[in-house]
Amino acid sequence: MSDPFVNPEHRFAKIVREQKFEDGKELSVLNFGPTHPSTHGVFQNILLMDGERILDADTTLGYIHRAFEKIAEHRAFYQITTLTDRLNYCSAPINNMAWWMTVEKALGVEVPKRAQYMRVIVMELARITDHLICNGILGVDLGAYTPFLYVMKYRELAYEIYEEICGARLTTNMGRIGGFERDWSDAAWRKLDEFIDGFPKAWDQLESLFKRNRIFIDRLVGTGQISAEKAMNYGFTGPNLRATGIDYDVRKAQPYSSYEDFEFDIPVGQSGDTYDRWCVRAAEVKESLKIIIQARDNMPEGSFHADVPDYYLPPKEAVYTEMEALIDHFKIVMGEIPVPIAETYHAVEAANGELGMYLITDGSRSPFRLHFRRPCFIYYQAFPEMIKGGMFSDAVATLSSINVIAGELDA
Repeated sequence: MSDPFVNPEHRFAKIVREQKFEDGKELSVLNFGPTHPSTHGVFQNILLMDGERILDADTTLGYIHRAFEKIAEHRAFYQITTLTDRLNYCSAPINNMAWWMTVEKALGVEVPKRAQYMRVIVMELARITDHLICNGILGVDLGAYTPFLYVMKYRELAYEIYEEICGARLTTNMGRIGGFERDWSDAAWRKLDEFIDGFPKAWDQLESLFKRNRIFIDRLVGTGQISAEKAMNYGFTGPNLRATGIDYDVRKAQPYSSYEDFEFDIPVGQSGDTYDRWCVRAAEVKESLKIIIQARDNMPEGSFHADVPDYYLPPKEAVYTEMEALIDHFKIVMGEIPVPIAETYHAVEAANGELGMYLITDGSRSPFRLHFRRPCFIYYQAFPEMIKGGMFSDAVATLSSINVIAGELDA
């Protein structure tokens, strides 16, 4: 019997209608999404099933098509940051920093060392919260809720740090061309120190509940495997690529924001299965914490923003009291100061892989063309191949482990 939510003209539905019963087998079509609680977003997987085993799969995108790239072509550069928030909303500050660095590359802006280190801190903090959610929710999808609760306190603390920095929590709209809108408050640094002191113990507790758990290991080892060669052919980057044994990381290969100043390792796996992906992210959390500690201990003196008055918003107190500052603020936000003609690509190591931004400017107030290289969109294409031949329950765990964020699927 076909799922009523599947198009009767779909190729799987036709196979089911025309099937010949052999050995008591009966094929069926299962609609996994777009509103299934285990899809982690609004997207659909149509599965051809033989009992609980998946014979074939077909993915469907476009349920939340928001046209980010086209909207950006009609917005001034300062108004685009809020669009980047909605890509991978589990680690929005990384998206924000990637956008500002892309614009700065086009403008030739040199960011002060202090601002670069501050950016590193928020990006690594965002990587931790992203991996925390991925690895914790993988346990939830398998029925283990307690470990995720152990680290929720520190996810909340990270959001409080964001709030101290920019006033927002999830969709942060953080930063400015050239750095940050303000220097960080004493409360932000105090909360960061609290995070550094308390988080390692909580993360060790989560790991201890999973890494030596026989049920967890049996459910993950050998499922959702992909080889290094296939991962490269699909264009994998990030933890999903490193789980196959390839140590590519943009922070090492093409350092930005002073990442060359920091000592950290690149965790890699071997088999490219669901368990390796979990382990790589777990190890990356500890490496990110090492980077944050180094940046905190070695924070340079100096300004938190570059000296670029044509593009850097004036202080709010000046905007509220001085006519010249109000005019400058309006001109910058509304794009009255055009960006020079340029063609730029800049990539960062986002939580899920290489997040690239390809920007073409024609001298007007808005980008002529802006394209986002979204890591989730690229590796989600391999999902059908990764689950074929496996059980349906394995597909849930596999999808959770590759950490598909629906906001990156439809740009």
